[in-house]
Amino acid sequence: MAIQDPVSASGRARPSRADLKGLVKTFPVRDGEEPWTVDEVEAVADELTAEISRLEVELSEADAELTSLLRYSGDGAGDDQADSGSSALEREQELTMLNNTKDLLDQNRRALERVGQAGFGTCESCGGPIGKARVQAFPRASLCVACKAKQERR
Repeated sequence: MAIQDPVSASGRARPSRADLKGLVKTFPVRDGEEPWTVDEVEAVADELTAEISRLEVELSEADAELTSLLRYSGDGAGDDQADSGSSALEREQELTMLNNTKDLLDQNRRALERVGQAGFGTCESCGGPIGKARVQAFPRASLCVACKAKQERR
């Protein structure tokens, strides 16, 4: 399936299949991996596009749920402290889920912008290859395994 969005989130035109043919040769791979193909890059873009669509729906639903919880938070003036605490916990959990979904959506959008640009598949920390298998398994990866491990140890 081809990349269908003609314009990325940043407003830049998306590369055509013909442009990708020349670009894929510049995408780094780890030792022992086959070079990227246009179909593989488009598959990553399609996966990210589908994930973005799913997250946008999830975000909309979570936002509506949080709005509802906030709208009715004053109801039940006779509730005891346990009920009030339970309502506050529920609002806090919804807010946390909403923020997590927003972060995930932003990560996917940034990843989709990287697809089809020179240097796609390059670690943002060390400049080495992220690894084709890693990007295919985790399309929003922006760090190679070694740099991600270092980041998590901090």
